[in-house]
Amino acid sequence: MDITALTNVSSNYIKQFAENNPLTQVEENDDFASVLQTSINLINNTNDYQNAAEQAEIQFALGESTNTHDLAIAQQKANITLQYTVAVRDRVIEAYNSIMNMNI
Repeated sequence: MDITALTNVSSNYIKQFAENNPLTQVEENDDFASVLQTSINLINNTNDYQNAAEQAEIQFALGESTNTHDLAIAQQKANITLQYTVAVRDRVIEAYNSIMNMNI
């Protein structure tokens, strides 16, 4: 995921969002269960956005909604969360491969 195209996003903004977002907060005991639960919550959040975008597309196709802005927003939210989830997955796989390639 190329995030260089994002503008006006500073690291302070990202830190503040992460601190205030309950989905990204991990308990003090950074054990595997809490990290796994946070990952599951993020995946469920991505799935919710995907379902909302699909529902908006269906409503628009059936003529129940004529607002293209809401449709575009729902699709963009789903796209961004999916890209974020894939980027996190790729980093986890990369970290796993690095650990597996370490010489003991």
